[in-house]
Amino acid sequence: MSTAGGSKLGEARTQSANSAAATRSLVVNGNRIDSRELFANEREIIIAHGEESYRLRLTSQNKLILTK
Repeated sequence: MSTAGGSKLGEARTQSANSAAATRSLVVNGNRIDSRELFANEREIIIAHGEESYRLRLTSQNKLILTK
């Protein structure tokens, strides 16, 4: 990933995290989170894992795709 792309991704992640933290909460039962709560009104979320960012997308067939 290029520096410019990584920077844009980081900005989007920060904006998304800030707005999500202000307006949403998730219910966790043990180690289970309902995907409908994760996605809410979105089709894609960014997951920060250490120094890496991953995209979790919901397809039109209601499947999940995780990419780095």
